[in-house]
Amino acid sequence: MVAKRIIPCLDVKDGRTVKGINFVGLQDVGDAVELGRHYAMQGADELVYLDISASYEGRHTFTALVERIAQNINIPFTVGGGISCMDDAARLLDAGADKISINSAAVRNPELINEIASKYGSQFVVLAIDAKQINGVWHVTTHGGRQLTEKELYSWAKEGQERGAGEILFTSMNHDGTRQGYPCDTFAALADSLSIPIIASGGAGCVADIADVLTRGKADAALAASIFHYGEITVNELKRQLNNQNINVRL
Repeated sequence: MVAKRIIPCLDVKDGRTVKGINFVGLQDVGDAVELGRHYAMQGADELVYLDISASYEGRHTFTALVERIAQNINIPFTVGGGISCMDDAARLLDAGADKISINSAAVRNPELINEIASKYGSQFVVLAIDAKQINGVWHVTTHGGRQLTEKELYSWAKEGQERGAGEILFTSMNHDGTRQGYPCDTFAALADSLSIPIIASGGAGCVADIADVLTRGKADAALAASIFHYGEITVNELKRQLNNQNINVRL
């Protein structure tokens, strides 16, 4: 059985790791490279870096940062945020990123998934989906959950897989930030409908929540930020507790 992955997520602004709520009230939580190295030493399986600097200068800074990360961290890392075209993806992959994550741009131009997968391979493409459940239907959203689209979670994930995405990173906007757990039935249904791995994001408040989504929710990996950044639990302690529950993780 393939081991379940634990993936710390680092939001980056001007080369620093920050944390806030919906990108408001951002607090500096450390140097992006050093924090990534710290998590790698704790046993993180992968890292995700999200560029939240919107300006051109921010993108220039982020590209230089990706080069530093590649030189200093020995585990796979994904980068995302503001990737809107093939050139953006190519620039970050060429800088040393192992994977790129695309979200709103893929909704606007689904062909972008095909283009990146055709050039670099499906293993380099993570399709991030932010969806909100309204009257029992999971609507795909963009712009941090603020704009509803006509796409529906299951069909969009399936289309993403068919177009060449190698993984799906799904965040429930209903649960994100609540720290009250994941919609495990939805994750399980998504897993049953796809053949590619699913990364669970948003809603983790404790070890039990992560254990639940990795078992009942059938997710292949769990993404988390605050519980690591603020020292509520270390990656290796989380993995030890999951292992004690007979969940297959790399120790």
